[in-house]
Amino acid sequence: MSNKIKGIGSSNGIAIAKVFKLEEPRLNIEKTTIDNVDDEIKLLDQAISKAKGDIEKLQKIALEKLGAEKAAIFEAHGQILQDPVMLDEAKGIINNEKLNAAYAIDSVAKKYIAMFSEMDDPYFKERASDIKDVTDRLVKYILDVPVLDLATINEEVIIVANDLTPSQTAQLDPQYAKGFACDMGGRTSHAAIMARSLEIPAVLGLKNITTLAHHGDDIIIDGTTGEVILKPEPNEIKEWTDKKAAFIKKQQELLAFKDKPTVSKDGFKGFTLEGNIGSPKDVQGVLDNGGEGVGLFRSEFLYMDNDHFPTEDEQFVAYKAALEGMQGRPVIIRTLDIGGDKKLSYFEFPEEMNPFLGYRAIRLCLDREDVFRTQLRALLRASAFGKLGIMFPMIATIDEFKKAKAITLEEKANLLKEGHKVADNVEIGMMMEVPAAAVLADQFAKHADFFSIGTNDLIQYTMAADRMSQFVSYLYQPYNPSILRLLKTIIDGAHKEGKWVGMCGEMAGEPLAIPILMGMKLDYFSMSATSILRARSIISKLDTNEMAKLAETVLSCETSEEVINLVEKATGNVLK
Repeated sequence: MSNKIKGIGSSNGIAIAKVFKLEEPRLNIEKTTIDNVDDEIKLLDQAISKAKGDIEKLQKIALEKLGAEKAAIFEAHGQILQDPVMLDEAKGIINNEKLNAAYAIDSVAKKYIAMFSEMDDPYFKERASDIKDVTDRLVKYILDVPVLDLATINEEVIIVANDLTPSQTAQLDPQYAKGFACDMGGRTSHAAIMARSLEIPAVLGLKNITTLAHHGDDIIIDGTTGEVILKPEPNEIKEWTDKKAAFIKKQQELLAFKDKPTVSKDGFKGFTLEGNIGSPKDVQGVLDNGGEGVGLFRSEFLYMDNDHFPTEDEQFVAYKAALEGMQGRPVIIRTLDIGGDKKLSYFEFPEEMNPFLGYRAIRLCLDREDVFRTQLRALLRASAFGKLGIMFPMIATIDEFKKAKAITLEEKANLLKEGHKVADNVEIGMMMEVPAAAVLADQFAKHADFFSIGTNDLIQYTMAADRMSQFVSYLYQPYNPSILRLLKTIIDGAHKEGKWVGMCGEMAGEPLAIPILMGMKLDYFSMSATSILRARSIISKLDTNEMAKLAETVLSCETSEEVINLVEKATGNVLK
């Protein structure tokens, strides 16, 4: 009898194969006092050397299989391995506390893993898995525990594991590894990103798949819906084989949209589809998926992947790379959005009862003008190499925006006096994520060149519900009419002053949201690169006039459920 369970669909596609159960050896890390510090330091250094060799080999494999963008994950792993802050802390424990190397590196790793795991931003949350991947490899070498090699799999299987690290997924050969299902993870985890690059299905966040699945059993996974069927009956295998064929046909149809313009069924060409990125290395993924620009470049990675506030030149190099990489397409770079769940190892934030509503983002930048001005100078210098938009996060009042904009223009004048080239068409805009600003959108639009709606925060602030809390997760309702009315207020307020509006929150790429946003005349949709082609396909099948009527109708609904039912009814099979 088959057993059906549901997880998070994280890489589209359907796979039918045998279970290959990946069981990692347990690491028995004991805390022991040592007699010879030099021997223990030598043991750690030898482990670092072996791990360095592994990572270089994995980077080469990833480069050949997945391309430069995904191989860059292992470049980041190399940086973690050589990170002076972590290594100094670990060696400090060995030297000062006379404790063993395995315990030292593990305890330091746990501290940083906990810090990154608690972050709200998916990009930085996933840094935790990078650190764990690298430090687990180190500990294995220190303890002389074998490191698994998945490259030896030579039959068609679906990997079942608690979690898959980037180094494990890089070893997978899609000829044999037809997909994977994990207890842990979600759409933004490295396992999901690598699965999408390998073009194999993945279902993550299954909680107990490693308990329920048995090595060698038949299994079916649907990476789109998150469905998993253990021990399927023959009729189920036949049914899902047909579904798989239909999915493959649909994917081939989507590829036809890569080089096509974004045009609605009635010929409207006013929608632009862009990608969200976390570093310049992500640019290629946007281009490969037909992206027409970058709607959100999270500049925080420069600060969080560092042991100091990055210098003007360090930032300039990164921003210039992204602008040049996008070949004249627009790139919107968000200024430093740090604080709340995103901490820095080299900067101490004040203790606050609710840091999400405290000293963070633009509030920190306006307080620490030295840090803010350094970033603005780097951005403005980079503007000479592409089409740049500068976006301030978490603006709540018009005075905040005006002050931030004034500082930007001051630095532009300073750079020009110094003889630097600065583009004369740099747009200065803001994130719309604070409800107070959303209500006053028509007034903000007199001062800002554009808005970009950050739905993730706008929703949690409007509903007064932490979206990371399982106890109030039912209140995270993107389709609640109150949220939709706020979106309409923002879009109408901008358009009233002739300004454009984008959306860079998760909602922009959701098939169910696209018809409503079309009807509200959102100008720019920025999403995960892999969602762009599907969004373009959906837009091509919908009439903007009909969607405008739909948008008006949903605003008069009382509940999210009513909205969802209306959208599904109005769009028929288009969203499926």
